[in-house]
Amino acid sequence: MAESTKKASAPKIAKRDLAITIILSIVTCGIYGLYWFVVLSEDVNTLTDDHSVSGATALILTIITCGIYGYYWVYKLGKRIYEYQHSQGESASDNSVLYVILQVFGFGIVVYALIQDTLNKYAE
Repeated sequence: MAESTKKASAPKIAKRDLAITIILSIVTCGIYGLYWFVVLSEDVNTLTDDHSVSGATALILTIITCGIYGYYWVYKLGKRIYEYQHSQGESASDNSVLYVILQVFGFGIVVYALIQDTLNKYAE
């Protein structure tokens, strides 16, 4: 009974296939990656129940700042996911610095995949 109650109150986020999202990002020359950026932000907002910055706002800020906001964005998402996992009593590791390092070296798509993999664990 308690397990079904927990599932009923769980946030609803979509499960996305990592291979397809990566392939679509490459085939569309990054256009799908922009969409993925927005939905990752929205999914983390839904998961953590923190809607302070929408996915579209984060994307616009990243474009306006020539990518600088994107570094802060991946760091913040890593922190928010870690805090959520910790609040759920799960063993978690804080990957926010790893995300920034990968982003700095041009592996943003890997960061997106790592975040999506984590979110898929909470998707219905």
